[in-house]
Amino acid sequence: MLLVEDDTEVGKLVQMALTANDYGNEWAHNGSQAETLINSYRPEVILLDLGLPDIDGTVIIQQVREKSVTPIIVISARGEESDKINALDLGADDYLIKPFSVDELLARIRVALRRNRYLRQTTDQQPSATYENGPLRINYDTRTVTLGGEVIHLTAIEYQLLAEFSHNANKVLTHHYLLTKIWGEESTSDTSSLRVAVATLRRKIEPTASSLHFIQTYIGVGYRLVQQ
Repeated sequence: MLLVEDDTEVGKLVQMALTANDYGNEWAHNGSQAETLINSYRPEVILLDLGLPDIDGTVIIQQVREKSVTPIIVISARGEESDKINALDLGADDYLIKPFSVDELLARIRVALRRNRYLRQTTDQQPSATYENGPLRINYDTRTVTLGGEVIHLTAIEYQLLAEFSHNANKVLTHHYLLTKIWGEESTSDTSSLRVAVATLRRKIEPTASSLHFIQTYIGVGYRLVQQ
């Protein structure tokens, strides 16, 4: 576990909680330290503050996503929805606004670790297969997604959402089903995270200049992937 946080009080609190729950951890106090530790320490999860003293945390997100799918949980005082959407668009997996409870942070870490295990297991168990829907293609073996032959870079959550939709094409998947399947039982009321994740996924697979509309919204119920 890598904590990237310049606030000493917050950092001590989080590090104590990680240690108490038997999570090995390292603490980077700025972006430069984070870059070094990400390459040498190879953390299972990155807890990332955006307001670092030397570089913006969003730069760290971009750097990590160029090399790996390591789960990134943003912990930030930036509470605007635009900040959350931007971080998720760049590749963050989750976003927690300060002040936050330690219990909630630990729950989100557990979800991130379970999701990573699930993705590894499904990749190992999935027979060589692809899914095609018009110009959209998913290779389940390599977990790669292309649109018209161009690779689409998805976060772990976005990929898992799309895979779940593709396995259930033309079926309406409820909010509760998707939240339980992807975020876990602790997050069944967190429809805002689901809404933001679906919105960022849509922007990537439904370009604004295109007439493609893969994902339909059923207000108050859930979403459906339409087979073109």
